Amino acid sequence: MKIVIADDSMLIRDGLARLLAEAGCEVMATADNTTTLMRKLESTVPDAVIVDIKMPPTYTDEGLVAARHIRSMAPSMGVLVLSQYLEAHYAMRLLSDAPEHLGYLLKERVSDVALLVDALRRVVEGECVIDPTIVTTLMRRPRDPGPLAGLTGRELEVLALMAEGRSNAAIAGKLSMSPKTLEAHVRQILQKLNLHQSPNDHRRVLAVLTYLQAAL
Repeated sequence: MKIVIADDSMLIRDGLARLLAEAGCEVMATADNTTTLMRKLESTVPDAVIVDIKMPPTYTDEGLVAARHIRSMAPSMGVLVLSQYLEAHYAMRLLSDAPEHLGYLLKERVSDVALLVDALRRVVEGECVIDPTIVTTLMRRPRDPGPLAGLTGRELEVLALMAEGRSNAAIAGKLSMSPKTLEAHVRQILQKLNLHQSPNDHRRVLAVLTYLQAAL
């Protein structure tokens, strides 16, 4: 994979570049702010961009703004946003528009190069990747009755694993159930959330967004 990295910390940029190069990725460019990032993307076409969520000059949401700009410029380019802190509302802002080819990971994950490369591969392929820590934290919060009230405990477990971006095969293995049983649970979840078949919407992603929104 061809990667561009944007982070204001030289240690993070260099560390990511080294880890990804050792894993067989090609780091095409790096940037320490989003202005430089967007300028480099004018002449560089990577498979994915890694961008810090808080960058100069205000250190607020520059990474989110850049991610949205990249999506409008190149919808099929993978974008993986990194955050120092667990801020679920940022993840929701990022994913609510068009969650395909997008990911949100905590920076503490980047030392696990296998997880990082897997997340990059998945966003390049069009998946939505959310840090499991965010999903676990949201699961533990008390929630008001809402669109998820009709789901069984098992269905909530399945939906939580879907929110982590896991495939059906991975979820079935994690929960020790057959693929056929898992598919039945997924159908029930989508049906209970009134997510009917649509040529324009990815129902699994919409189900995940419903789950996360209910926990905020």
